[in-house]
Amino acid sequence: MKDYLSLREAAQKWGVSERRINQYCTEGRIAGAQRIGKAWAIPSNAQKPGDPRRMRQQGKIPPLQTSAGGRLNHANLMPLMNTAFVPGNCQAAALAMTPGPRRDIALAEYHYFSGQPEAAAKEAEEYLTSPDIGAKLSACLIYAYANLSLGRIPRARFALDELNAALASAGKESPEFRAAAAFVASAGAVLLHLPMPDKLPEIESFLPLLPPGLRAFALYVQAHYLYLKKEYSKSAGTVEATLAMGASAYPIPAIYLHLVAVMDYMSLKQSEQAQGHLLTAWEMARPDDLIEGFGEHHGLLGAMLEAVIKPKWPEDFKRIIDITYRFSSGWRRVHNPITGHDVADDLTTTEFAIAMLAARNWTTQEIAEHLNISVNTVKSHISEAMRKLNVRNRKSLKQYMLE
Repeated sequence: MKDYLSLREAAQKWGVSERRINQYCTEGRIAGAQRIGKAWAIPSNAQKPGDPRRMRQQGKIPPLQTSAGGRLNHANLMPLMNTAFVPGNCQAAALAMTPGPRRDIALAEYHYFSGQPEAAAKEAEEYLTSPDIGAKLSACLIYAYANLSLGRIPRARFALDELNAALASAGKESPEFRAAAAFVASAGAVLLHLPMPDKLPEIESFLPLLPPGLRAFALYVQAHYLYLKKEYSKSAGTVEATLAMGASAYPIPAIYLHLVAVMDYMSLKQSEQAQGHLLTAWEMARPDDLIEGFGEHHGLLGAMLEAVIKPKWPEDFKRIIDITYRFSSGWRRVHNPITGHDVADDLTTTEFAIAMLAARNWTTQEIAEHLNISVNTVKSHISEAMRKLNVRNRKSLKQYMLE
C-alpha cells in the first residue's frame, strides 16, 4: 500500500474536488499532510476532514473532558501563561510540568512568546482536535497567532473560527466551560482589533472563574479593548489595579499588561509613565527572550521602542522589528478584509511609528524630542509616509493608522 496519496488520489478516495483537498491541506486539517514543492503528499491512512460545526451538532466529536463533578479542569488552558516563575526560568518552568498535554501546550506557548512561530504551530497542531477542552482551546489560540506570523492565513482563520464556534456552543455547558471559551475567544479577537465575538458574556461574569494568571491576561484583553474605545485613562487604571493585585508574579500576562499601559500613556502624552512601563516589561521579558509581544504591539507603542530599546539594545530591536513585519503582514490580511479598514501596509516601522504620533496630534517638536532626532528628520519621515499613502495632511493619516 502506498504511504502517501496525491491530491487527485485523495479527491477520488473521498469523493470531493481536488480544490477542496488542497483547501484542507492549506488549513492544516489533514494530519501529516506535507507540501513537496507545489504539491501535497497526503498520508494514505488519513481521515477525511469533517465540518467541525456539523460534527459537533451531530455529536460526532467526543465529549469534552472535565474533572470530577463536571467542572472544567483548567490545568491545560494556557498553562504557561498561568504559571508564576522568576524571569529567566520560563522554559524550565514548562519543562518541569508533567509530560503530556499540559507540558506540550506550555512549550508551544514558550515558543510562540519567544518569537518561534514554526515550532509553536507544530506543537499546537497536535491538540487542535483534542477532547480536552483546555488543551484544544489553547492549541487553537496559539495555532491562530503562530500561523498569522507564518503567513498561513487560512490556517489562522480556521483556528479563530474554532474559538468562536466553541463560544457559540458554550451556552449549554458549565460556567467554567463558558469562562474558558469567553477567555480564548476574546483573546483571539482583541489583538487583531476585530469586533468582539457574538454571545461574549460580560467580563465580570467569567473573570472569577479563571485561575489568577489567566484572570490577569483577561484583564489585559479588557484594558486593550478599553484602549480601542479611546478610554485611555480607564484602560491605564485597569492595568495599574491588576498589577497592584499581584499580576506581576505571572510574567507573560504582566508583560502584556505593561505594554497596553505604554499605549495608554503615550495616547495621553505621558511619556515618562509610558517609558517606565516599557522598561519594566523589558526587564521581565529579556531574560527569557519573550519578545513576541513587543513586535505585536509595535505600531501602538508610540515609537517608544525606537526611543528606548533601539539605542541600548540594537540587536534585540532588530529582532523585534522582524517580528513586527512578519506579524503585521498576517494581521492586516485578517483585519482589513473583515473590518473593511485599510491599515497602512507599505510604510517602514519608523515611518509608521512617527505617523501614529502625528495622527495623535503630537507636534513635530514633541516627536523630535521623544525620539532624540532632528525636527527635519521627523518632517522627512512624515512627508514620506504621506507620499506613500497619497494624503495631503496629518489629519488624513488617521484613516490609515491603528486605533
